[in-house]
Amino acid sequence: MIKIPPYLKKGDTIAITCPAGYMEAKKIKTCVETLQQWGFQVMIGKTVGSKSTNYFSGTDEERKDELQALLDEPSIKAILCGRGGYGVTRIIDQLDFKTFKKNPKWIIGFSDITVLHAHLLTRCNTASLHAPMANAFNEGGVKLPYVQSLQKALKGTKASYSCAPNTMNQLGKATGVLMGGNLALIAHLVGSNIVYKTKGAILFLEDVGEYAYNIDRMFIQLKRAGILSQLNGLILGGFTDRKDTTLPFGKTIEEILQEHIAEFDYPVCFGFPVSHDTENYALKVGATVELSITAKTVKLKEIG
Repeated sequence: MIKIPPYLKKGDTIAITCPAGYMEAKKIKTCVETLQQWGFQVMIGKTVGSKSTNYFSGTDEERKDELQALLDEPSIKAILCGRGGYGVTRIIDQLDFKTFKKNPKWIIGFSDITVLHAHLLTRCNTASLHAPMANAFNEGGVKLPYVQSLQKALKGTKASYSCAPNTMNQLGKATGVLMGGNLALIAHLVGSNIVYKTKGAILFLEDVGEYAYNIDRMFIQLKRAGILSQLNGLILGGFTDRKDTTLPFGKTIEEILQEHIAEFDYPVCFGFPVSHDTENYALKVGATVELSITAKTVKLKEIG
């Protein structure tokens, strides 16, 4: 049975850390103020706004040591990653989750944080939150339902989302354990010991800044690895800031996706609000959910 960390209550502490790419400290100001307004205390890690001289938010050792300390510290009830980018796979094998397994807590983030979600589900059998990070709180984002969905998830409200129908959707109803995240990272994990075990699952995928040919290549990789064939359902989110080569690939992203899922008869949703853009609902990786797709409605709700 998948372990669900304790939901947060007033006065609990959320730590903010940057286990991957660099983030300016000023960009978490609104996030910190909002978390405090929600009733939580906030601890800010040294990796936030670190004096980095390269892409990362500190050295591998600094990022690893800080995340390890937060995983082990019993007073920290949730860990919010400031941003993704790249870097978690550089430290994941050096982290020790023994204490975490005994006293699990919520790990929150998306993009490169997909690596943590996959590790927590496959190696720790523990749920986590694929959800907006610190920067999403800025520029009015805190008022939108996507950031608000994080507050609800942390306090234990079961997710229930809907989105507009799409003519490319494959209709039907399915239940399964929800898992997923960034397409590039999930393809990256194929062959590792933390690749998602997708038999009977509801998988969600999103990505940003990818060339059309690379989306095609990654979907072929997932198919060859058996990740798509065993699903009960598939949720395709935003594929934003898309690119194409000088000589066009010849198909849109949607056409590429449709081509690769056409052979499967399970329900498939296109355009679900999970993405690198503003539209990014909090999704509980490890929760049992029901996906229902009709010609007029698309609904995803947590049932476990």
